[in-house]
Amino acid sequence: MKKLCFMACLLMAAVSSFAQHKVGAVTIQPKLGINMASMSNFEESDPRFGLVAGAEFEYQASSMVSLTAAALYSQQGLKASDNGLNGTIKMDYLNIPILANVYVVKGLAVKLGLQPGILVNDKVKVSANGVSAEVGIKKALQNAGVTDAKVNSFDLSLPVGVSYETNNIVFDARYNLGLINAISGGGDSTKHQVFQLTVGYKFDLK
Repeated sequence: MKKLCFMACLLMAAVSSFAQHKVGAVTIQPKLGINMASMSNFEESDPRFGLVAGAEFEYQASSMVSLTAAALYSQQGLKASDNGLNGTIKMDYLNIPILANVYVVKGLAVKLGLQPGILVNDKVKVSANGVSAEVGIKKALQNAGVTDAKVNSFDLSLPVGVSYETNNIVFDARYNLGLINAISGGGDSTKHQVFQLTVGYKFDLK
């Protein structure tokens, strides 16, 4: 019985040390990173590499669980080439990921949540023979005969990822799976698919 109690105490002590910050702590984390973005239903396309930057607040709800909310500027879209034409779909968002983080070992968290996003810029850039031009996505589709073209100003995705914290430096890798259509028209539609890597630094607020 004494051995059982001793083991239980050890396990409780181990669990309480999973998080890097004490229960009730509030931190802010400026972060910067890179997106490898693509979109569904595009064959033979290449990812668009873009910037992601912003800040994240975290509340340590328990020794193993925290909640985070962030504001991130995120460059998304894709690249494609056809018959000498090179095109880039540029869709930039202000994303607001809200996640639950579960610390499985000290400093290492798995995370899941929802990410609403507001479209702040959308363009199609086309280049050929050293000449390039940019136009809005909806206008480009309408010019191509897609009369019911729609570019959604609101996005919603499902972020899933992991992070590791050491000495207040946080390395974060996540995949954001689009849940609603970003562009639609002519019977076709597409959603965002974004792999994201960031590094940040946590400052204690409380």
